[in-house]
Amino acid sequence: MSKIKKVGIMGGTFDPIHFGHLVTAEAARTQFQLDKVIFTPTGKPPHKKGYSVTPAEHRYLMTMLAINDNPFFEISRMEIDRPGLTYTVDTLESFYKELGEDVKLFFISGADAVLDILTWKDVDRVLSYCTFIAATRPGYPMDKLNEKISELKRMYGWEVYPMKVTGMDISSTDIRRRVREGLSVRYLLPKSVETYIQKNNLYR
Repeated sequence: MSKIKKVGIMGGTFDPIHFGHLVTAEAARTQFQLDKVIFTPTGKPPHKKGYSVTPAEHRYLMTMLAINDNPFFEISRMEIDRPGLTYTVDTLESFYKELGEDVKLFFISGADAVLDILTWKDVDRVLSYCTFIAATRPGYPMDKLNEKISELKRMYGWEVYPMKVTGMDISSTDIRRRVREGLSVRYLLPKSVETYIQKNNLYR
């Protein structure tokens, strides 16, 4: 019997991708012994309000540049090629069918997502397809997260695992602001992504 493979799904807008995303994915890969992590840039996210999301092709190419030197990282066009709004349940269902039953899926996201998870579309199906990894930073208030995880397990039988990640106070929102204001973004994201942003005049 073949060994069950463990695959991480790293979803996100990646607008732009930065070292915080990469550190989180690598931490999940090593801590949960994942065979690989598939980065899946969001197509049309239903929850992003207040700013216009950069065209999907730019976000896809920036992500591809960022993960290029890690043999355990892959990228999928699944969400950006799918018409309509992007929902996690559709993505996980597609991966589940595509990769087969001998693969166990782990969905990697921020801890804050767990606190809002009951608002997700078809959340019961989401958790039936995957094990949820909730990434936290040092200093994150764990009491509320642990309480929520216990509630989800008690009421629904869902498995959610917290994962502490090396503290990196980096956000895509702040990077976009820095670019817009002409400030340096060096050491916040891979040089290849910084160069891509400059060449394509993004976030200005």
